[in-house]
Formats: sequence, structure tokens, C-alpha cells
Amino acid sequence: MTAGAWLLLVGNVMAVSLLSVGGALTVAPELRRLLVDRLGLLGPAQFATSVALAQAAPGPNALYAALVGFQIAGLPGAVVLLAAFMAPTTALALAVARVGAGVGHRSAVVALKAGLAPVSIAMLVATAWILAAQAPAPAPVAVAIAAALLSWRTRLHLLWMIGAGALLGALGVL
Repeated sequence: MTAGAWLLLVGNVMAVSLLSVGGALTVAPELRRLLVDRLGLLGPAQFATSVALAQAAPGPNALYAALVGFQIAGLPGAVVLLAAFMAPTTALALAVARVGAGVGHRSAVVALKAGLAPVSIAMLVATAWILAAQAPAPAPVAVAIAAALLSWRTRLHLLWMIGAGALLGALGVL
């Protein structure tokens, strides 16, 4: 990649990372659009696999940025993309924590937090949609919908759903 391509990539990743209101996974659809559709640096399956591997590994959700970077340019790509992804949100979180420490009880702050919750949920649904679209069969979509409904409507522990997903994967259903 040329220096100009790196600057374009890093600048876009930094801008996208500022939108990760509900966590790193909420911007996966936009990163996919950037890296797969716009820049053509990865294939759709490579991107989906990177996100899936990052979610299977212990650690922060932002780990998928490093895996995507590794797919693009090896270890230097992993370091650069993870730094570009983490730096803006870390700086923003520190600034908001410093400024917002004394105003967390004000009605405008409470309203902002309440308003960001549905945005986060919608962005996570978009992420699930993008990843499920890469599946060769409709079964993963059905399992994702069932897991979402179960977690929303019951008190079933998430580990049971993860175990059921692992079992379905081991049986070759997913």
C-alpha cells in the first residue's frame, strides 16, 4: 500500500471509531463498507471471519480491528489499525469522563444516555445482519434471531445460548 492509501485508511478508521457508541462492534458494518466495498482491501468472507475470530477470542471487542489490519498488511497493519481504532475513542472517553464527572445527574446528560441506547442496539443489529449475510445457509440468521429473542424475553443465561451455538456448530448445522 502507498503512503496515501495508508493515510486514507487510518483517517477513515479514526473517524469511524468515533461512532462506536455501543462498543467496537457497532461500527463493523461501516468498517466493512470501507474495507471491502470502498477500498477493496478485503473480501467479504475475510472481514466476517476476522470479526468472528475476534469474538471467539478472549479480550476486547476492538480486537477485530487488529485482525482486519493483520489481514491487510500483516503485523504492521494490525498495530496501525488497532491504534487508529482505539486512539480517538480513548481520548474522547477520557475527555467526557473528566468533564462529565460532576454533571452525570443533570437531565440533559440522562436524556443523552437514554437516547444513545437505541442507537447502540440498532448498530449491533446492523452488525449481526452484515455478518449473517456472509453465512452460506439461513440457519445462522435463525439462530441469531432466536438468541436475541431469548435474551430479550427470558432470564436464560447467555452462556447457555453460547453453548447451544457451539453445539450447533460442532454438529455442522451452522
